[in-house]
Amino acid sequence: MNVAVSYGQAIAPQKNTPTRTATDTTKAATDSTHNHLLKTQGRDTVVMKSQDGLETVVTIVANDYSWNQVSKNVLHLYKGAKVKYQDFELAADYIRLDRNTNELFASGVYDHNNKYVGRPVVIFPNDTPKSVDSLLYDYKKKEGNTYGIMTEVDGGFIQAKIIRKNLYDEMSLYHGLYSTCNLPYPHTHFGIQISKGVVTKNQIIAGPSYLVVENIPIKFLAIPFGFFPKTNKRSSGFLFPSFGEDATRGFALRDVGWYLAFNDYWDSEIRASIYSKGSWETNIRTNYMVNYKYSGGFNLSYAALKSGVEGTQNYGTNKLFNVTWNHTQRQEANPGTSFSASVNFGSSSYAKSVGFNQHQSVNDVARNNMSSSIAYGRVFGDGKVNLTTTMSHRQDITTGQVDLELPSFSLNVATFNPFDSKNRVGEQKWYQRITVGYSLQGRNSISAKDSVLFKKETLSKFTNGFQHNIPISLSINAFKYFQFNTSVNYTERWYLQTIRKGLENEINGFKEVKDTVPGFRRAYDYSMSTGLSTKIYGQYPKIGKIEAIRHVVTPSINLNYRPDFSDPRYGFYKEFVNDKGVLQKYSVFEGGIFGGPSAGKSMGIGFSVDNNIEAKVKTSNDTTGKAFKKIPIIQGLTFSGNYNFMADSLKLSTISFSGRTSIFNQKININFNGTFDPYVVNSEGVRIDKFTLKEGKLARLTNFGLSFDYSLNPSANKIRNNNVDSLRNQMPNMTKEQADALARISTDPNAFVDFNIPWNLNGAFSMNYSKRWDANSKTMRSDVTATVNVNGDVNLTPQWKVQFTSGYDLRQQALSLTRFSIYRDLHCWDMSVGWVPFGQYRSYNITIRAKSSILQDLKLTKRESHYVY
Repeated sequence: MNVAVSYGQAIAPQKNTPTRTATDTTKAATDSTHNHLLKTQGRDTVVMKSQDGLETVVTIVANDYSWNQVSKNVLHLYKGAKVKYQDFELAADYIRLDRNTNELFASGVYDHNNKYVGRPVVIFPNDTPKSVDSLLYDYKKKEGNTYGIMTEVDGGFIQAKIIRKNLYDEMSLYHGLYSTCNLPYPHTHFGIQISKGVVTKNQIIAGPSYLVVENIPIKFLAIPFGFFPKTNKRSSGFLFPSFGEDATRGFALRDVGWYLAFNDYWDSEIRASIYSKGSWETNIRTNYMVNYKYSGGFNLSYAALKSGVEGTQNYGTNKLFNVTWNHTQRQEANPGTSFSASVNFGSSSYAKSVGFNQHQSVNDVARNNMSSSIAYGRVFGDGKVNLTTTMSHRQDITTGQVDLELPSFSLNVATFNPFDSKNRVGEQKWYQRITVGYSLQGRNSISAKDSVLFKKETLSKFTNGFQHNIPISLSINAFKYFQFNTSVNYTERWYLQTIRKGLENEINGFKEVKDTVPGFRRAYDYSMSTGLSTKIYGQYPKIGKIEAIRHVVTPSINLNYRPDFSDPRYGFYKEFVNDKGVLQKYSVFEGGIFGGPSAGKSMGIGFSVDNNIEAKVKTSNDTTGKAFKKIPIIQGLTFSGNYNFMADSLKLSTISFSGRTSIFNQKININFNGTFDPYVVNSEGVRIDKFTLKEGKLARLTNFGLSFDYSLNPSANKIRNNNVDSLRNQMPNMTKEQADALARISTDPNAFVDFNIPWNLNGAFSMNYSKRWDANSKTMRSDVTATVNVNGDVNLTPQWKVQFTSGYDLRQQALSLTRFSIYRDLHCWDMSVGWVPFGQYRSYNITIRAKSSILQDLKLTKRESHYVY
């Protein structure tokens, strides 16, 4: 095929660039027999016919200047040169077209700073643009060599000294590096060095190859020949382990395994950890997803842990298991219906015994309970009726107590105005503001130790019941400045069994017994309440830079009434003489799943006072004198209590209080709460009907809690959020995997190390004070607990970060779980070293893993390897 081309000089040479003439040394610039190029200005095109008769358009542009070497039939193009021929496009700062050999050569040039610029950018047919160091291409055979190229191959990237591509879309490479990094050296820290290879549509065939880590060739792991299948979907493969040492189990090979890609809807990974002293762990983790319908995953874990010293009586193997399952249904899959699952059950000591692994974090190890929930919900009646059914379990790891709900359900009807009219005109009348609601709950539950949970005698002890609740309320404005509220609440419970108490003869006397009597019984109660509330605004005068102090007080008072449902006419309570000969009253619904009506008539006054105080302060850097900022002094300082007129003694309840504030430009948030008791206690520690005021005290402080947290770098979260927001704006261009990873980062930002934040330091303090009666010393005893927690991180360099977390129990005078971590950002990979210096989990581990593209863009690293990208 012969090619005719034309060129145009689009831009004249710059003044600082030597001007070169468009003629060669033969002075034959006008010889049309040797020069097929017509001099034109700007872009030029030529229409020609190939041997098969098809018309072809060739476009050539040189932004700086061109030189036509007529004697050799060679054209040179400089500065922003471009050539387009059929589906082939080429742009570079230097292009040489040799019409004798049908070859194009392209390269960059060195500028005045001796920097290589203007690299060729080439688009081969049916391919994406690629930047190369230089290019030699036969446009007739559609074959050529590229030098210094980087190209993507199904999620991986190949950098090679020379790559030759033919018209069958096959590549031959020489001295190439295959990696997961989308940037050239020095960002490529890990890869496979391939001496020679062939890349086809479905496979990669490689000659001698070896692993390269941080420019260190690991040739003892070299393979003489490799054959790798290449597909356009996920494929199974080896999962690289981490290495470390555990104080009790010895040297460790952690989380080695195999990834199984079954299809586009579900995959699995099988991992195992082996310790030098005989312990081992294994788990199977499976994820599934159907687009726009549902997604989830489950994990099965088993561990056999050696304990004690071999040869002694305490030596043995502790076998543990754990099962988790989570499932989420998309709303658009079935509008009005929902199904979700969050299951976590197993051996109570699993998390604490196994410690840190691929699927567990510090929070998992420190957790004192496990819980599960499987829920189904449906909304009907134009969205006014909501039905939810659940099966749940809660397991206390410390005590081994297990609570099961198999199942429970809830039916809720949205509040409505029964006396209002759909066609009403104007404002509501007072009676049209009355609202009514309804809810129905049903439960079937059991509570037992995990060791006897599934035994026959335990399963026969399920308790069940139903509860109906009807709240009726009215809220209106009264006397212009007050809010009037009144309500009536009716509750009814249905049970299939009640209890009876009595005495049983024994050899040494009598024993109290409790029998269960089958049969349907209903228990109901009701209460009424009426109250007023308002807001009082106060302002204090100017003090120095404080322009004003604003105080908002919200007092409220209510009258409440509830009958005595232990009255014999209700039949809810019975009497019996206990083993001490004392007549005792008890509820036949004692131990019921929803309880029963309470004894004692109540009619009293409830009261509460809420306070908010804030200051208005001039801004120090403002020159106009008109800029102010509001500083909260006290937020939500609330006192509340109740006075029962019908009680025979101790009519005034305890006074509870709570509040919050922040200091140091809101860097430290402080929360506090407590309880005052207005009555004194006697010598036996029993409250008596005598106010502390009679002893010269306002009240007894029986409980007080204080907690605060602080961050010395409060802008850290703002930086991260801005980072995430900027990427979220690109969501339409993201793959689903990238969008899921970004959503996971937004949900749990503390699970990732952010190298964009140079340092961060957070701390928290909590303290609780309480007073109780000590029967041994016959005095009131004060108990105080206090803990301090600190965590933070710092960038040693832009790629190295050190992170730590620790705490101290001031009461026990002991450190809590302390851990140090070192992270190295390797762009598309990351490395972490974790160290627990002391305690039950004393250990260290070293982990190297690939990043997702989102984490590369955000410069984030996962704190714990149990998170999945």
